Amino acid sequence: MLGLGIESTAHTFSCAIIEKKGKKGKILADIKKIYRPADGEGIHPREASRHHIEISSSVLSECLIQAKTTIQDLDIVSYAAGPGLGPCLRVGAVVARSLSSFYKIPIYPVNHAIGHIELGKLLTGATNPLVLLVSGGHTMLLAFLNKQWRVFGETLDITLGQLLDQFGRSIGFASPCGKQLEDLASKSSNYVTLPYSVKGNDVSFSGLLSATKSIAQKSKVDACYSLQETAFAMISEVVERALSFTRKKELMIVGGVAANKRLSKMLRDVCKRHGCKFFVVPLQYAGDCGSQICWTGLLESQVKEGVLLKDTFVTQSWRLDSVKVDY
Repeated sequence: MLGLGIESTAHTFSCAIIEKKGKKGKILADIKKIYRPADGEGIHPREASRHHIEISSSVLSECLIQAKTTIQDLDIVSYAAGPGLGPCLRVGAVVARSLSSFYKIPIYPVNHAIGHIELGKLLTGATNPLVLLVSGGHTMLLAFLNKQWRVFGETLDITLGQLLDQFGRSIGFASPCGKQLEDLASKSSNYVTLPYSVKGNDVSFSGLLSATKSIAQKSKVDACYSLQETAFAMISEVVERALSFTRKKELMIVGGVAANKRLSKMLRDVCKRHGCKFFVVPLQYAGDCGSQICWTGLLESQVKEGVLLKDTFVTQSWRLDSVKVDY
């Protein structure tokens, strides 16, 4: 079975084609183009959507060429229906609807966050993990029970990705800023005390952001190092508590911040203490990509026949714990 997935929730427009055989999937192509704002600025939804409109046809064409296939060969088309930025979501939805309508291909709206998880399971081999989803749009601890992902902890204000991006922009970087901050942090070992806010199994990052901006006026390098150490220690604490509560023997990190090596090292240490296997999504697929949407659509196609065009939708706030997972 051959599927096309379209991702357009935020700064990334991506198309991917995956071939599914039984329970296995092979990524034939995954092409992405990323909207880059000016230094010091964040994502402007309408500018990002304009970027997606302009490059959508070339990304799709390149994806088909790399996969050595044609649109007529596709069995399904799926698109990210949310959560995300409204103008950006609508671009992917329009592309998917156009293909579905013209070529009579079944269409599947996909929850972007669940896409992160399902692709992570495919690529890592994790079977029943506690999931840490950390990105610009999410900071959540999740476990699967009775056909739904259950939340065991989450951010009470901004996400971990937003924390890194907002701080990065304040010192002159353009979003996404994670890699630049990680590089700066690696050049310091001088920890400056920062607010540490864990409430039960939830975290709060807004106070940490404000305090780190003040430290950056003296040393950007020390600020980056201290920010990472504090934020990742908070995440590690709630992960350890969730592992103890759920008694899971697998931990899987997905989302754009999963690319951070320091975060992985700290969580590996947590897993060692709990005799737990550690999985992290491969760097190439940690951020937003069409493969997440494509694979989830293929899984849904096992139990659903797609939706009518009039029933396709985009939802900016679509929590993954509200989605029934029947496959």
